[in-house]
Parts: sequence; structure tokens; C-alpha cells
Amino acid sequence: MSFTVAIVGRPNVGKSTFFNRLLEQRKAIVDDISGVTRDRQYGVTDWNGKTFNVIDTGGFVPNSEDIFETEIRKQVVIAIDEADAIIFMVDAAVGITDLDEAMANMLRRATKPVLLAVNKVDNPERQLLATEFYAFGFDHTYFISSMSGSGTGDILDQLTSYITEEASEETKAETELPKFAIIGQPNVGKSSLLNALLGSERTIVSDIAGTTRDTIHTRYNLFQKDFVLIDTAGIRKKNKDKDDLEFYSIIRAIRAM
Repeated sequence: MSFTVAIVGRPNVGKSTFFNRLLEQRKAIVDDISGVTRDRQYGVTDWNGKTFNVIDTGGFVPNSEDIFETEIRKQVVIAIDEADAIIFMVDAAVGITDLDEAMANMLRRATKPVLLAVNKVDNPERQLLATEFYAFGFDHTYFISSMSGSGTGDILDQLTSYITEEASEETKAETELPKFAIIGQPNVGKSSLLNALLGSERTIVSDIAGTTRDTIHTRYNLFQKDFVLIDTAGIRKKNKDKDDLEFYSIIRAIRAM
């Protein structure tokens, strides 16, 4: 079996920026507004000769009744269940919040390695502030900067120590599978089709246009053949009122073709 790492945490701590840095490409859409990432986003990277999967997730907000935050919670739980190791990301600039506490309490019950990544440690003052996160009591705590890459090597060294050669080779094989993209206008049922094929809630589905933002890659087996299905954001006719998120979503959908 391949090795998978999930990046989890509350909204706007820098998970997608870190995900993109690990993959060395801008695969996940990044924006200052909360809730940009919704579905689980998968990528593959390598370090120290070991290849592994990485899952980016949306911001975890417990007890929220918001339609998207409720669905994101489900996606985060699935990612944690799928993962062999977890990166729990927090924000040194903000400090410990109630949402961080809720996430920490949940992850303490995990039966797999949890690496606490204190992000946005961009100067000595932030490094001093970041020490408060030791109170969470996780065995592995790292001070990092998703923007500059500082501290990334240390956390990757620890992650790759868990990966066997067999798991690494399995992950490499997955990257060579043929890919098929599901393309169409907003709200025509692309995500519903993907979920129906997979028989699971792989992507968030709603009646709201623009629910899917990133391109979502999923391994699929049919007639004993493995390949990758790609769900994409809806592509609509040219519109001068497109915002940045829609623009980048469409660019990724076009690239998937």
C-alpha cells in the first residue's frame, strides 16, 4: 500500500500554501479569505528518495451548521481515516484558538503519528510566541514557514522515516495511471457523477454554483483497470464579473483537459 499524509487544521493557517510547497507546484488554490479549500485535494511528492501522497483539506470548524463547513468536516474526517500520518497545522501569528483546541483533542485519539506544524514562524519574535503550542503535548512539534519553506526539511525527514520502500514504489506507480477529466458548465452534475461512480461522498455536492473549486483527482478501478478520474470546477461563458477564485478554478479545469 502507498503512504499518505493528511494536512489538517482550522481555516487560514496555511495548509494549502504548505501543500503547494511540498508538491513544488500551485495545485491548490490559495486565498486570504476563509473556506477556499473544500474537497480533499491529493498530490504526490518525494523526499529522501521516498515518494508519498499528500492530502490538503479544508479548514475544520466543529459544530458549525454552515452547509460547506459541515461538508468540509466530513472530508477532513475521511482524510484522517485514509492517512498513515497527520500534519496538524496551527498559526503562530494568531496563537492557540478554540478551534485549534478542538482539533488537538480529536487528534490525540488518533492511532497514527501526528506532527504538529506551527506555521508562520517568520521571525524570532514569532518563534518565541510559537512555544505556547508545546502545551498540546504532541511528540513531534515543528516551527515552519509555508511561505519561505523554513523548517520544511525537518518535518519531511520525520515523515519519510515512516515510509517503507514498498510503499514508496506503490505511490510512484499510481502517478503513471491514465487520467480522465469530467468537464462541463456549473451545476450540471459533474461532482454527483464522480460520487456515483465511486459510491462515496468524494466531493462536496450542493445546488450552489461554484461548489467545486479545485481539480479533484481520484483513483478508480473498473473492469480490473486502474485510472484517475478528475472532477473540475464549472466552466461558464466569459463574464467580466468573475472573481479571482472563479478565474483560478477555471484555469485549473482547463489544465485538466
